[in-house]
Amino acid sequence: MSAPQGPILLTARWVVGHENGRHCLYENGEVVFEGDRIVYVGHRYPGQVAQRRDYGRALIGPGFVDLDALSDLDTTILGFDNSPAWKKGRIWPETYMKQGPYEMYTAAELAFQKRYAFAQLIRNGITTALPIASLFYRVWGETRDEFLSAANAAGELGLRVYLGPAYRSGHTYVDAGGKIRCHYDEARGMAGLADALAFCDEIEGRHNGRVRAMLSPDRIETCTPALLRASAAAARERNMPIRLHCCQSRLEYDLVLEQHGMSPPEWLQSLDFLSERALLPHGTYVSGSRHIDRPGRDLEIIRDAGASIVHCPLVSGRHGATLESFARYRKLGVNIGMGTDTWPPDMVLNMQVGMMLCRVADGSTEAVRSEDYYDAATVGGADALGRPDLGRLAVGAKADIVVFDFSHDRNGQLIDPIQTLMVSGSGRDVSQVVIDGRFVMVDGRIPGFDARLAQEQAQTQFDGLVARYPDRTWGHPPAEQIFSSSYPRPARSPS
Repeated sequence: MSAPQGPILLTARWVVGHENGRHCLYENGEVVFEGDRIVYVGHRYPGQVAQRRDYGRALIGPGFVDLDALSDLDTTILGFDNSPAWKKGRIWPETYMKQGPYEMYTAAELAFQKRYAFAQLIRNGITTALPIASLFYRVWGETRDEFLSAANAAGELGLRVYLGPAYRSGHTYVDAGGKIRCHYDEARGMAGLADALAFCDEIEGRHNGRVRAMLSPDRIETCTPALLRASAAAARERNMPIRLHCCQSRLEYDLVLEQHGMSPPEWLQSLDFLSERALLPHGTYVSGSRHIDRPGRDLEIIRDAGASIVHCPLVSGRHGATLESFARYRKLGVNIGMGTDTWPPDMVLNMQVGMMLCRVADGSTEAVRSEDYYDAATVGGADALGRPDLGRLAVGAKADIVVFDFSHDRNGQLIDPIQTLMVSGSGRDVSQVVIDGRFVMVDGRIPGFDARLAQEQAQTQFDGLVARYPDRTWGHPPAEQIFSSSYPRPARSPS
C-alpha cells in the first residue's frame, strides 16, 4: 500500500480544521495532504494538486484515537444479560485454575482475531489504536509471537497502533464456596514484563513509524507493587505509554483498599506509577462518586500527575456504571481520552452513549455538548499519547483523515455536522479512511479484507470459544445454563 504522489485535495460540505488550539468548522472546506502530512486546511487552496476528491454532503475530520481499542472477538458481550460475572465464566473457578488453564484459541485464531478487529476499527474511523483483549481465555498473559503477528496485521492494513502484550502477576478466582480470592505469582509477572520490554524494543517504529510500543500491565488488582514500580520505571526510561485498567469496579476498589489500605489512585501514587504517560481505563469508581462513599482525592491525584482517564462509556453503561461525571472530570482538569473496549468498536456510538449518561448523571442537558466528546475522541487521545501531530487536521499534523458520508437519508435532517453525528450518526457512516497519507479504506472497502468471509470465520471461532466456557465457569454448568435465552426456544417437531 503506497502513498499517493503529489498533493491530494479533499473537499466536502464540512471540514473539521484546527486553529488556535481547538477544532473549527469550514463550510465547503478543503484539506490537502502530501506524503504523510497535512499541508493545508481551509478554503480555496492556492497551489497545484495531483488529485482532487470531492465527497459532497459529507464531514471530513481527523481520525479517532482509541486508547482502549477492541482487538478481540469480544467476550464481554456474553455478560450482557448473564450475571453475576463470577458465576458466568468471567472469573476462573479454583477447579479450573488447579487443573491447569489452557489456551482456548490456537495461534492462528489469535492472529485472525487481531486482523479482523483491526479492520473493524478502521471501518469505524479509528486511525490510532491501543489494542485491548481479554485474558480470561488465556493461560496467563499475551505473547511475543501473537503480537508480532498483530504488528504485521496493522502494517498490512495500514492502522496506526501502539502495541504491548498484556502481562500480570496474579488473578482473581472463585473458591468452592463461591468466595472471590486472589492468586499471585511474582516471578511470572516479572518475566512477563521482561518479555514485553523485549517485544517493545523489537517492534518500535516499524512500518514507517505507524507501529509503536507501549506497556500493558493488565489490571491494577492483578499486579503486585514490585511489578507496578518496575513497569512505571521502564515506561519512564523509554518514554512510552503505559496503560493500566483502574477504578473500573467495586470489587477492584475494595480489594486494593483491603490489601494496601489505600484507594487505587492513592496506591498508584505511592508507587510512583502515575505520570503523563499513564492511561487509566475506566476511572468510574472513584471517591466522591455514588459508587464509592469513601472520602478522598482520587481524581485530583490523577489530574496532578498528568495521567489520563480512558473513558469507555458503552461498556461501562452496560455494566450499570458511568463517570460521575464526564463534565465534572473535565472541569477538574483531568485529561480524558476515549476507548471502545467492547463490541461494536464504534467510537460514534460511545460518544453518543457518553453524552446521554453524562446528562443523566448531572441531571442537565447543559452538562456536556457534542464537541466536548468529539474533542475527547480526537485531541484528548492524542494529548494522552503526547502526540500533537494526531487527532487534528492542521498543517504539519499526520494525514490521518476520516470521511463521514451524510448523503443518505438515515441521518434525518442535518444540523451542525458534529451535532448530527451525535444525534443520528454511526461508525457505519464512515466511507473513506486515510492513515499516514495512505487511503486504507475507499468507499467502505479495505483492500485485501473480505468482510463477509471474515465475519463467518469470526462467528465460527466465537462459537467454539462459547462451547468451552463450562471448563472455566464456577460449578462447570452446561453452556445453556451459563448463557440465558431471551425467550423460550421450543423444540422442533419431528417431520
